[in-house]
Amino acid sequence: MSHPGRLEGKVAIVTGGGAGFGVGIVEKFIFEGAKVVVLDINKQQAEEVAARMQPQGSAIAIQGDVSLEKDWRAALDLAVRKFGKLDVVVNNAGVVYKACPSIETSEADHDRVMKVNLKSIYWSSNVIIPYFLKNQIGGLFINISSMASPRPRPNLVWYGASKGGVTNATKGLAIEWASRNIRFNVIHPVAGETNMVPFFLGGPDSPEARKGMMSTIPIGRFAVPADIGNAAAFLASDEASMITGASLDVDGGRGI
Repeated sequence: MSHPGRLEGKVAIVTGGGAGFGVGIVEKFIFEGAKVVVLDINKQQAEEVAARMQPQGSAIAIQGDVSLEKDWRAALDLAVRKFGKLDVVVNNAGVVYKACPSIETSEADHDRVMKVNLKSIYWSSNVIIPYFLKNQIGGLFINISSMASPRPRPNLVWYGASKGGVTNATKGLAIEWASRNIRFNVIHPVAGETNMVPFFLGGPDSPEARKGMMSTIPIGRFAVPADIGNAAAFLASDEASMITGASLDVDGGRGI
């Protein structure tokens, strides 16, 4: 029996789709029947992810900087040209810096997390909302924030501030555009099994360092890409059509 596909017929842009949580989101969306534009700053990684998706042709890669308007316009154009439309945007691309006291965070690191993590929400909504309005089809944005948003901690203060901005902007946009059936939801992942782990730890990735971090997660493990993919796929499905402005904590109890 074939899988029914909860996202059959939907077209999505997934940013940061070439690595980490992004790969889990792309894989789950394809499994559920969606077509996906994999947007990543690393073109090779994006192309490798798109190439291994089955069925062939269900994903297409594009290199892009999520903080630039022109790259969002190119991604939208590619989605419409290749797959005929766009239904869902997943703002997953994000960066972090090595954990350190707030007064030691460099201006370059501060500006980079604000540009990539928060400005991407500004440009994606400014470019994609007019497309949804013009086509009168509604639409959906799923923004990947962090547990650093509802639960700020020392040493990653400005990263947490950028993610707090993502959460706040998501809720503001949700109420602003609800009457036009354009929905916005946010996911708050706990630290994940991605290449960001050493940055969160503030030093080398070691069993000892991980043990301390793991002790703060009641369920006893880090998030994996499939966890975030599963949550995003639910929010992108018609089952979630009444949900907007919601924050979904995928955190193993970390925020309680």
